[in-house]
Amino acid sequence: MWQNLLDWIEYRIPMMRVAKMHAMEYPAPKNMNFWYVFGFLATIVLVNQIVTGVWLTMHYNPTAEGAFASVEYIMREVDYGYILRYMHSTGASAFFIVVYLHMFRGMMYGSYQKPRELLWLFGMFIYLALMAEAFMGYVLPWGQMSYWGAQVIVSLFSAIPGIGPDLVVWIQGDYVISGATLNRFFALHVIALPLVLVILVFLHIVALHEVGSNNPDGVEVKRKKGSLSDDEKTKFKMHEYYTNKYDIIDDVVPFFPHIVLKDLVAFSVFLFLFCYVMFFNPGMGGYFLEHPNFEIANGLKTPEHIFPVWYFTPFYAILKAVPDKLFGVISMFMAIICLFLLPWVDRAKVKSWRYRSGLHKWNLIVFALVFIFLGYLGGTPQEPWKVIASRILTIMYFSFFVLLYLYSKNEKTKPLPARITK
Repeated sequence: MWQNLLDWIEYRIPMMRVAKMHAMEYPAPKNMNFWYVFGFLATIVLVNQIVTGVWLTMHYNPTAEGAFASVEYIMREVDYGYILRYMHSTGASAFFIVVYLHMFRGMMYGSYQKPRELLWLFGMFIYLALMAEAFMGYVLPWGQMSYWGAQVIVSLFSAIPGIGPDLVVWIQGDYVISGATLNRFFALHVIALPLVLVILVFLHIVALHEVGSNNPDGVEVKRKKGSLSDDEKTKFKMHEYYTNKYDIIDDVVPFFPHIVLKDLVAFSVFLFLFCYVMFFNPGMGGYFLEHPNFEIANGLKTPEHIFPVWYFTPFYAILKAVPDKLFGVISMFMAIICLFLLPWVDRAKVKSWRYRSGLHKWNLIVFALVFIFLGYLGGTPQEPWKVIASRILTIMYFSFFVLLYLYSKNEKTKPLPARITK
């Protein structure tokens, strides 16, 4: 009876066929290592943010008069409300940690190169939507740093010639940051941007499964159709979609259970760290939850130091490094646009840094260190030496892309293996 019901549903909506195609029997390279778990972890955190966000909205009051008090009510009066709030706030930082590591893995192994350019672009749009989502959520507690952080970020648009001041008023919904601003940010945070994120994640996964997963060697595992015998096809039993579309060699394994088990091990470690932060140090010394945000927003009292949450600080440091406001804003956005253009900036024929030159390895490592140090400079009070360091590191940040474009086309690389290695 149960099987008849499943068959009846499958005939009308092929859920099992899709599940096999895109999950259980999806052919994944067998040499996927530690760096390939962060996409799965990002999906887990996304689910956490949506579920906890829904519960938090049941008690949140999106008005200037009631927002801060409603957050305190959630923390003090709602059953397990403090856990929900800390799951959400810790999840926001965890989201960016796993996304940054996921992006760095893509840069290490050339996962943005042909034929995965669109896959990278979808990933970057997810990153951009995530930044917007995080900023909107950052304002909702309506604490001091929420208010003044919104004041600083929204005022950046005033640097746009001609339409800047009017654009700021349009974004705010008022002539100053007020309840109208909070209400529209709330609507964007809980409805529009999560919908955009889910759609982009779906497109990202579809694009991934169309071209296939990359691997640490950067060598494609799919051969042209007809290159395998029937016995070889039978040996590796995959879903008919893949055996009809591609010939699969034994460089791949079914996603379930092989890759799923690896991801579950990574999830166990991640869950341990996540719970430690959530229960024992949810503020992380003011990096995850800023100290001024435990004070209600006051437009007449400016905090001693204003800077965004840690995951925005690298770009904030670039903004502050440029003396002119307009060129600072342009530099900040160009820092993100350069990441979008990476598939066309890198002209190398070899994907993985395993087989690329020492120059490329050092260039990428220095870029990662520059990004981390910019984050430190953007999240601490300004001092003369920090301003100079921010300017030097900003030049080094953009130099990564310039150097990559110059040396990648004629780069001396190591011979690629015929098949993927362990």
